[in-house]
Amino acid sequence: MAGARGKEYEWPEEGELVVCSVSNVKNFGAFVALDEYEGKEGFIHIAEVSSGWIKYIRDYVREGQKVVCKVLRVDPSKGQVDLSLKAVNEHQRREKIQEWKNEQKAENLLGIVAQRLSKTVDACWEEFGYDLLDSFGTLYRAFEECVLDEDALGDEGFKGPWVTTFVDVARENIVPPFVTIDGYLEATDFSPEGAVRLREALLKAAKADESVTVKVQYIGAPRYRLVVRAPDYKTAEDEIQKAAGRVLKVLEGKGGQGKFHRKE
Repeated sequence: MAGARGKEYEWPEEGELVVCSVSNVKNFGAFVALDEYEGKEGFIHIAEVSSGWIKYIRDYVREGQKVVCKVLRVDPSKGQVDLSLKAVNEHQRREKIQEWKNEQKAENLLGIVAQRLSKTVDACWEEFGYDLLDSFGTLYRAFEECVLDEDALGDEGFKGPWVTTFVDVARENIVPPFVTIDGYLEATDFSPEGAVRLREALLKAAKADESVTVKVQYIGAPRYRLVVRAPDYKTAEDEIQKAAGRVLKVLEGKGGQGKFHRKE
């Protein structure tokens, strides 16, 4: 994965979460390989395996198992990395495993890019891979951003014949993440043409493009739900406020009344 490719000669930092493969389990603890740090090993003392009393350590860890640990101490001079399994909660474990899987996928996608460019993967890393890590944090994030915005690489100053190929591979293989939020409008127009005006105002909320959709759902007069689907919460929050603003501007401009509530 990208982590291993970029961390071949590095060491993890204290407090970092790392993906490990259990290689050898003893009564006093477990030895593991650090999947993101090529050639590096770590040790989980039995006291760091679980918060409760442990009768049989293999009830908690076994050879071949993938685990997520927190780095407690690092001593490069001794080649020693002390780890804790009990310090990682289930939410952290799931997020870290997903991140690790994403980076594995990104490594495979970079291989496709390299093949289409008739270059080696190492050459791609040297030409643009490490720079992508500096700009986007992870290789997977670079691919992901290209799906959300085809100009993402250009906006970061990247250029060259490889850019188009990179974007093409991203769009063929990455399904972008989305979040969904909602809020509700109280909207009324008591004029004879009120129903028509209200409908015209509510239509102003709708929006649909590659990255954001805004829909209006009828709850029961005078209440209408706005549902926004966007790449992240910040974008979603901005869009739901804009959508509500569009409706209220039209509604109030024609004599109607309205109010937007983000939460029920």
